[in-house]
Amino acid sequence: MMRQPRHASGVGVLDRCVWVLEAVEEGARTLNDVVAATGLTRPTAHRLLLGLERHELLTRVGGRGYRLGPRLLRLSAVAMRELPMRDLAHPALERLARTTGESAQLYVRAGDRRVCVDTVESTSELRTIVDIGASLPLTAGSAGKVFLAWDEARDLERVLTGYRPLTARAPDAARLRRSLVTIHRKGWASSVGEREPGVASVSAPVLGMNEIPVAVVSVSGPSNRLGPSRARTLAPAMLEAAREIRTALGYP
Repeated sequence: MMRQPRHASGVGVLDRCVWVLEAVEEGARTLNDVVAATGLTRPTAHRLLLGLERHELLTRVGGRGYRLGPRLLRLSAVAMRELPMRDLAHPALERLARTTGESAQLYVRAGDRRVCVDTVESTSELRTIVDIGASLPLTAGSAGKVFLAWDEARDLERVLTGYRPLTARAPDAARLRRSLVTIHRKGWASSVGEREPGVASVSAPVLGMNEIPVAVVSVSGPSNRLGPSRARTLAPAMLEAAREIRTALGYP
């Protein structure tokens, strides 16, 4: 039976494409999954999957089916640059960069990636640079781990399926899972050399409705300047910046 659409536009092929994207977003991966989730016939679902893949709105993952594609990440990055979040959060990022002396970033989640939507660079000659629109993994770096620490168990297991450390300093899967419990409890995260050797960061969630992160605020810098002991020192400033942004966005 055809699913009941959340929002029907009256343009049949467009609605069906959106149903397929929504199904993949909610965890459908194979052709059979999409057919079951949407109620589309198998030939129609197959044709739409191939078309969406061609336009990079979906991407095929080996033998595991489909996931949201890179073009959606690029579109989301452009959209976030146009939304009020960047303007509302920017003063807090500027204060954070000034207070810590490190580069400050604001990330939003885009599927199984995180996208930088704003950044304020450190004035130090030796600093980290993350470009606006950069798409980075959730499984490496403190900002990604913050998003994962608030994930529901089912979504977390899906993201961690096939996890491989990117550097020698990155944790194995068991350590990563344990660290996420600690991050959720204390409310902030740090990392050293997990995504790029020599780069460290500290991050905190900007919590929206139902205490779910709508963004993550982060500072990053050279690991010899931003090691674990300094991360603990900077944690209160990170939490305060996250609260500032939350208030600026209008969340209670």
